[in-house]
Amino acid sequence: MIRVLLVDDQPLIRSGFRALLDLEDDIEVVAEAADGREALALVERLRPDVALVDIQMPLMDGIEATRRIAEDPALADVHVVMLTNYGMDEYVYDALRAGAAGFLVKDILPEDFLHAVRVAARGDALLAPAITRKLIDRYVTLPLPARSGSGSGLEALTSREREAVALAAHGLSNDEIANRLVISPATAKTHINRATTKLHARDRAQLVVLAYESGLVTPRGA
Repeated sequence: MIRVLLVDDQPLIRSGFRALLDLEDDIEVVAEAADGREALALVERLRPDVALVDIQMPLMDGIEATRRIAEDPALADVHVVMLTNYGMDEYVYDALRAGAAGFLVKDILPEDFLHAVRVAARGDALLAPAITRKLIDRYVTLPLPARSGSGSGLEALTSREREAVALAAHGLSNDEIANRLVISPATAKTHINRATTKLHARDRAQLVVLAYESGLVTPRGA
């Protein structure tokens, strides 16, 4: 059973998502929260598999709540997915840096929403959809110092692992990485998992952030 926490200051949004989730036999909504502080307390007490967290909320915003969850080793199994509107795209990179496993736009189709919850629950980052690629390309535009050598952690990666990480940073799924590198999907997943471990990244989303911050990949137009 996938245990989900809904966090949004708009009751109508929460009730809409809950109505969808309650119809699924393998998903249970364990609680709802209207702000980041309440969400953090519920996460610490209930340890949900997935926390769907709005970005802009009173008292404590979603990014700060996500950061605190990600920094707590006891909450390592909680996968935070940010809820955003197209008008708040500038927050996406901050959300990934804070430790979010991915993000969803609030007008997502119901079937895509349910699929995303299941993807997040099994520990996969929501970085494959085209919307994510567009947002990463547009908003990962911070200055990138030359840190691809000693000190970045990338020196611990094999050449194949570096290639896989670079492709993941462009939004490719494991299957797409496998096709590009002419390897099996299982091998592609192994490369990503080993790179995640070596770079001490929380998950695939943070691995992508590290790829940009280290200079391994540069955003378009940079």
